[in-house]
Amino acid sequence: MLTTVPDSTSAHKLVDGALQAQLAACVSQLGTVHSRYRWKGQIESAEEIQLLFKTSAARSLELERFIVENHPYETPEILSWQASASTSYGQWIAAETHPPTHV
Repeated sequence: MLTTVPDSTSAHKLVDGALQAQLAACVSQLGTVHSRYRWKGQIESAEEIQLLFKTSAARSLELERFIVENHPYETPEILSWQASASTSYGQWIAAETHPPTHV
């Protein structure tokens, strides 16, 4: 799942929250990108940080909700797709994103 945020503070908040909640096994900060887009009738320009969240299909909707609820943008970019992975990497992702059990 991919999103962009305006700054490193927002990036750290989303990354740390998703990892602590086991909604993602890994998040790659892809770096700063320059975005140009139409927003409310105007052409805008912004420097943003791209984040790539690696999660399981079972937790993807929860991760999307988490990003929406914790994202600083009114309409955050959230792109998701399913990808195949090597057996061992896929097993690691599934294990690390397994919902915590409550005792």
